[in-house]
Amino acid sequence: MNPQVDETGVTDDELLEAVRSWLPERRWFPAKGSDADVTLAGGFPLTDPQGAAPVRVLLVRVRTATVDAVLQVPLTLHDAGTGDAGDRPDGGDGGASTAGSTLGTVGDGLQVRDGSGDPAFLRAWLAAAQGPGTAPSELGLDVDHPRVITGEQSNTSVILPSTEAGADGGAILKVFRALTPGENPDVDVPRRLAAQGWTHVPAPLGWLDGAWTTDDGEVTGSLGVLSQFVAGASDGFEMACDMASRHESFGRLAEDLGRVVAGMHRALLAALPVDDAAAGVQPGEAVEGADVSSTRGQDVAAAIEERFGWAVGSVPDLEQWSGAVTDRLARIRERESVPPRQRVHGDLHLGQVLRARDQWYVMDFEGEPLSGLEARTRPDLALRDVAGMLRSFDYAAALNDAQPGWADEARAEFLRGYAAESGEEPDADLVDLLELDKALYEAVYEARNRPQWRHIPAAALQRLLGA
Repeated sequence: MNPQVDETGVTDDELLEAVRSWLPERRWFPAKGSDADVTLAGGFPLTDPQGAAPVRVLLVRVRTATVDAVLQVPLTLHDAGTGDAGDRPDGGDGGASTAGSTLGTVGDGLQVRDGSGDPAFLRAWLAAAQGPGTAPSELGLDVDHPRVITGEQSNTSVILPSTEAGADGGAILKVFRALTPGENPDVDVPRRLAAQGWTHVPAPLGWLDGAWTTDDGEVTGSLGVLSQFVAGASDGFEMACDMASRHESFGRLAEDLGRVVAGMHRALLAALPVDDAAAGVQPGEAVEGADVSSTRGQDVAAAIEERFGWAVGSVPDLEQWSGAVTDRLARIRERESVPPRQRVHGDLHLGQVLRARDQWYVMDFEGEPLSGLEARTRPDLALRDVAGMLRSFDYAAALNDAQPGWADEARAEFLRGYAAESGEEPDADLVDLLELDKALYEAVYEARNRPQWRHIPAAALQRLLGA
């Protein structure tokens, strides 16, 4: 690992100190409110073809009693007075700083800036990336006028318009913030679905890998992916929230979405066939998310029990539901079999879908951000995705003072569309259990990242477990 930024002589340690106080304010920082140990796991330079600024990517390890994560932090270095960082668009990463704003100074007054929306970093990324056809740097993308998407919790996405006047589309670059060894499924899965001819996913245009150090040695993994941009699209969660706040039914759109999700599961099964012998849970395996991929009811119950234990370890108040969880799992233990497993989306909710040209598009196939790569790529029950979307309707209703019954109608219409496209009714008991599993995950996620939303999974636990 080269500790210096090219000709500047600035070390990675100096850069880390310059951004140390900035990191905990980011939405994607996994240890908010904790006394985290923040150290370097790696770092490397990227070369801006125009030479506007040195570009350095830090890979930072964050550890607490319950968190051990590696974060990607792209940075650019500028002489004082070059450019006006304060005029850059809001990067939406939390805190007061904007994409490209000055985070600190190093060396002889060099300004350290957030690289995610900086043209120097974007040019360097495109030059270094590989793609399925045309080189990413030759796609005709306008990196001088990027738009960083606001509100993302786990990554940073940047819209790059086309350089052609009046052209529709462009591309969107997703910079993975939390890294895991291996190929990120948000690179692999859309590429395979697009090859299958499924038209509800934007095709990947490029990707970039990197290396960092773990306790077991050096590993490599995905750092980001460039995909086709769906022009004129509306975010599914924003649409649902708007309609809920205006007391407008989401039923028709939910029914159509149910059909698309069922079609996605059919396409995933064709694109990523399951090897039953290799896909099961290993005895005694420690997982952050429940592996409900087994075809036996007792194994599904055991996996959700394991999820519950993991959740209680992070949110001790959940222990109050211990008896109710045991009772709720009793019925599934008695079942000889559950539906077959397959590759799934893994973290499906309204914020992962877009609506454009009267069509739904599914995004973000990387799975639950808090789970390891093996857990996120392991074959699972397709109904896990169904449960995730049902939970999302509850979020939209809870955050927007929806009329009583708004979420119930959306849930029913989604299930109706899914059944119509898949040819069979979803297993109601299993969907409830997977909603429980998802609500436990949400309880941990909200406690770590959005404590003001903790009441939403709490309400789901109350509904599913009763009191």
